[in-house]
This record gives sequence, structure tokens and C-alpha cells, in this order.
Amino acid sequence: MTIRPMAPRRRTGSFAPPPPAPAKPAELELGCLVDAHLDAHVLAASSLRASSGLLARWGEVLADRLLAGHRLLAAGNGGSAAEAQHLTAELVGRFDGERRAFSAISLHAESSALTAISNDYGYDDVFARQVQAHGRPGDILMLFSTSGRSVNLLRAAQAGRQARLTSWALTGSSPNPLAHLADETLAVDGPAASAQECHLIALHALCRAFDARVAWHAAGQGPGQTRPVRRGDRA
Repeated sequence: MTIRPMAPRRRTGSFAPPPPAPAKPAELELGCLVDAHLDAHVLAASSLRASSGLLARWGEVLADRLLAGHRLLAAGNGGSAAEAQHLTAELVGRFDGERRAFSAISLHAESSALTAISNDYGYDDVFARQVQAHGRPGDILMLFSTSGRSVNLLRAAQAGRQARLTSWALTGSSPNPLAHLADETLAVDGPAASAQECHLIALHALCRAFDARVAWHAAGQGPGQTRPVRRGDRA
């Protein structure tokens, strides 16, 4: 009698895929770096939440000033310049819903003036010279700086004070020289990258408060009427 070997049985249905290959050391290191960055952002954002009342008040004041015919001047360097221009775009265009346009100027965006001033007076005066040209008493000057030490922004704050502008600063950790010169400062505790990310959140929150205040005016609210309640207001 001849015994034939049995053919192997074919598996049917699903089967578990092979386990993933162990992560390479470089991949583990990169993952840790990303986790650390995200953790730093969460901590920085928690410090930003403590300034919600300040942002609400800034939105209210900014709306009242711009509705009265004043303008916003904004400035920063590098990524902070992009955020300054982001803010002015929200005001000249719109943030959330239809409303009128408002006057807002990014001081780094006019390349001819920027290069002329830098060439003739030096980059340290590139914003101060424009504050002297465009600023009027009652205007708002908003300065973005993660370090709070950029000389051109410090000189812009000084020029704003001389021209009787109201100056607000968004900075990284304080104390810093710009926070000392500005009328009011929102300082975000954390690394420069985290502070810059939180500045974008802050300017969006400011725009939301600004739009609410503009809508309140548009509804015809006047003296004796109830105004929007800000977080942190006294009862």
C-alpha cells in the first residue's frame, strides 16, 4: 500500500498581518521631537487662556477706535510680520460674517518704503519712520515679537508713544523690553515657536471680539443699553 503525502490545506478567510518592523532609532527620535513640540504648544496655550479678558477688551477698544475713524498699524519681523499682515487682512477684508472694511496697515508690506527707509536710515528705523508718517493720536499700534527685543519694534513703540498712539504688544515670555515700552502686552510663556503659534490664536480671538463689538454698534446700541459681557468683567 502506497501512502501519499497530504497536500497542505489552503487557509481561507482573513489572517493577521505580520507585525510592523521595529522603529528605527532616528524615527523614535523624530517622534519624540514632535511630541515635545505639541506638548510645549499646549502649555503655551494654557498661559494664553489667562489673557482672554485682555483680548476681549482689546477687541472692544479696537472696534470703537476704528469706527471713530482711527486706524490700526501693525508690524513684526519674519513670522511675526506674517501674523501682523494676517491681522490687517482680517480687518480690511473680513473675519467671520459680512461687515464694513476698516483701515489697517502692515508696516512691513510696502516694499518701496521699506527699502528706502532701510537704505537711508537703517533697518532699526524701518517701522518708526512709518509710524511717524501714518500714525495719528488715537490710532492703535500693534507689535508682534516672540523675543520682545527687536530694535526696530522698540523704536516703533517709542515713536508711537511720541505720536500719542495706543500701543499693544504680543510677545513671548516676559519681562522683555517691548513689554516695558508698550501700553499693554499679551505675553505668552513658552518657546518662540509656541509663542508665535499662540499669537495667531490670539489675533483670531481678538477679531472675534472686534466683530461682535462692531455688530453691537450696528444694532444701534447706545448709552444706557447693555453691552456685550466680557469674561472677567465685574458684576
